[in-house]
Amino acid sequence: MTADRNAKEKAAESEAGFSGKRLLLVEDNMVNLKIAEMILTCAGFAVETAENGQLAVDMVSASEPGDFSAILMDIQMPVMDGYEATRAIRALEKPELAEIPIVALTANTFPEDVEAAREAGMSAHLAKPVDVQGLLSTLQSVHSQR
Repeated sequence: MTADRNAKEKAAESEAGFSGKRLLLVEDNMVNLKIAEMILTCAGFAVETAENGQLAVDMVSASEPGDFSAILMDIQMPVMDGYEATRAIRALEKPELAEIPIVALTANTFPEDVEAAREAGMSAHLAKPVDVQGLLSTLQSVHSQR
């Protein structure tokens, strides 16, 4: 099997597994947001976006259980950062909303940053720039844990 064919088959498998799933992508940098949105859409996700943590909290609070299968959360944002937003989502009264997997998507990659994400209640931590296969593997992992 050629590498090109193998890559296409993996992409098709990912798309099939993520088809119909909706993500909330929280990112204040429009270039990063558009790149991540394109990657996620190509993998089969429906993507909603928010440009800061407060908007993300508002969107999750107003959603119904099952609306979002995961949240990709930047850390450094205006209005409300990713840690604050994660803590606010984890504190929501509806467990189905409070327990949505939240993945940190950040340039902050020191061990203390990974620990801070975990302490805030995030399910996983991914470094920017995004490794596409790592992103899809992480999303598959947090979905299978639910």
